[in-house]
Amino acid sequence: MKKARVDWPGAALRTAVRIPREGLHPQVVEWADSRPRGERWAVALSGGADSVALLLLLWAHWPGRRQRLLALHFNHRLRGSESAADARFCASLCRGLGVELVAGARRGGRGGLAEAQARAARFEFIEGAMAAAGARVLWLGHQQDDVAETMLMRLSRGSGSAGLAAPRAVHALPAGRGRRFHVRPLLGMKKAEISRALAKAGAAWREDSSNARAVHFRNRLRRDVIPRWVRASARDALAGAALSRELLEEDDRALEAWVDALKAIEPGRSLNVARLAGLPRGVARRALHRWLALQPRAGVLSRQGFDALLRAVERGGRFRHSLGNHGFAVIRAGRMRFESVRN
Repeated sequence: MKKARVDWPGAALRTAVRIPREGLHPQVVEWADSRPRGERWAVALSGGADSVALLLLLWAHWPGRRQRLLALHFNHRLRGSESAADARFCASLCRGLGVELVAGARRGGRGGLAEAQARAARFEFIEGAMAAAGARVLWLGHQQDDVAETMLMRLSRGSGSAGLAAPRAVHALPAGRGRRFHVRPLLGMKKAEISRALAKAGAAWREDSSNARAVHFRNRLRRDVIPRWVRASARDALAGAALSRELLEEDDRALEAWVDALKAIEPGRSLNVARLAGLPRGVARRALHRWLALQPRAGVLSRQGFDALLRAVERGGRFRHSLGNHGFAVIRAGRMRFESVRN
């Protein structure tokens, strides 16, 4: 959709009437209201309907934060003049709202990128821009359509509850990244609802023509699979997927709390397998994942390799298994440790 000379402050206030605070994810609203007043909030702004609505709603619903908002736009340079027009649109939007914009672009000329490569390039730019601005909170415009797409993508590769609970409303990244947060207030809405609200508010946004091409897996799901799935279900399948995500997140948090309470990860990065004896396999699996994440010299395990480690943890007896070129996982005296290869 394309409109000229948008009154962006007015469009923001009108969008906020159509999407009130009560329409945002309640966990996000509660979290946002509790944050320090001087905190910098970064917003991933593509120019699409979801990210435009997100920026307008933050500007309107948290007016005290307006001077601390930072919009981040990354140009993948995949669509030639369309990509350049997206960047100009985002600049115009931010000028209209008085919001600072930091724009980046992919190095090099046009050319295809794998989905994972495009995402990695975008987040490399975002992380750098946030670090330079001292921002620790990134707002993202994911909504119910994105939830369904992500869930189907992850089901296809056998994800567990932690993976299927994504994207989360408030996601605290590992402490090693400086306790950063990814925040998604639109998870309770569908893309079509967001677009209708923007249109009625007199706002504009950019459409990405590449979304119609079945190049990436997500695009194929969006174009070919999800519409048929919704029709076949004869119910609100998108809302159902969003509810499943919420329930999976609850279960995931319960497992994390259980593992925390066991204190199975001990000083020196050892795993006390004796404390896991007789507990459900899901608890042992989660503890083992944590232990592996603490081993900087461990290689990438295959699924078969991980399953062999998990069975050894459940048995608790002496065990030794290669973790790549640099060492072994060794169970001895009820504890699993990483032992380096001796040269």
